[in-house]
Amino acid sequence: MKSWALTEIETPGGSRSPAVLLSGDEGRAVLIELEAGQELGDHQVKENMFLVVIDGSVHIEAATESLDAGPGTLVAFEPDERRSVSSESGARVLLLFTPWPGAGHYRAEEKADAESQARG
Repeated sequence: MKSWALTEIETPGGSRSPAVLLSGDEGRAVLIELEAGQELGDHQVKENMFLVVIDGSVHIEAATESLDAGPGTLVAFEPDERRSVSSESGARVLLLFTPWPGAGHYRAEEKADAESQARG
């Protein structure tokens, strides 16, 4: 068993210093502190992504939808779904990516090539 006290982990530098808590085939967990006014600009990833608001509040834009979310909110995104996350007053969010890396992610392709070469 592994555990993390998400409100106690230091993340100096806001979004520029994410804390990777776990990273393996099963998934990746990343803790990010958004300082007041910071954002994770328009982006997408190849994995399913789950965002959990730990502290503070965020504004999320995805396609034609938007959401203001506070502590305890869980939001799920599909692979390749574009989104942005911002916080006017600051927030701490946990991002969960599954699987890691996802199909089409450059690291997934490298891993598949290496496994194929190892088999024959």
